[in-house]
Amino acid sequence: MPLFASYPSLKDRAVFVSGGGSGIGASIVEHFAEQGARVAFVDLDEASSKALAQKIAAAGRPAPQFAHCDVRDVAAYQTTIANLAERLGPFTVLVNNAARDDRHTIDQVTADYWDERIAVNLRHHYFAIQSVAPGMKKAGGGSIVNFSSVSYHAMTPKLSVYQAAKAAVVGMTRGLARDLGGDKIRLNIVTPGWIMTQRQIDLWLTPEGEADLMKVQCLKEKVYPPDIARMVLWLASDDSRLVTGQNFVVDGGRM
Repeated sequence: MPLFASYPSLKDRAVFVSGGGSGIGASIVEHFAEQGARVAFVDLDEASSKALAQKIAAAGRPAPQFAHCDVRDVAAYQTTIANLAERLGPFTVLVNNAARDDRHTIDQVTADYWDERIAVNLRHHYFAIQSVAPGMKKAGGGSIVNFSSVSYHAMTPKLSVYQAAKAAVVGMTRGLARDLGGDKIRLNIVTPGWIMTQRQIDLWLTPEGEADLMKVQCLKEKVYPPDIARMVLWLASDDSRLVTGQNFVVDGGRM
């Protein structure tokens, strides 16, 4: 069994995760709880989110705080973040994970569809950062992890609006890393490859697709949510204290 790192600097740290109810987000919530962090998360899937919180508490870890919230509603989202910060203290770790990679063709994209996809895959990152930055400044610093996607590098078909949003995450992160660096707020990007969440397995993984993936990856193993969560832990911890404005690709060597 592999042995993975523990990060003393994460114990009791207030952490906020968007889209934490399932998939990569749920693994991130679990991993922070295992480190002894005080975790809050939002999601639209109330049943899965409550089940996750109960599972973590049953394992003897600090129970995360869950709030049902739609990240596309900026006013409600910022209010939710503020309310959760009142319970746990100012967030010094922010993980902008929430996203949806729904397939679409160019003919299907309307102006409303474009705006909604940008809202769910990009816009909420910015306004969550806007919400937590003052508290991070007062605390003497913080770590923000934004999520991009390998799909725009790989030119995965029928994802052009999603890819536009995820490419923009990189530019936004690097710009804000400069703007907020004077306050010891670090911003980095995690770019996952094809991660074997239940959603991906149910909707898109086929024997042919898996075979093609193994051909292009240097490491011939499927990548799972904990592989992403462990990268996020390092970026959140003081072990990466002088790392900012960088993009960390976790894809088994696909790119």
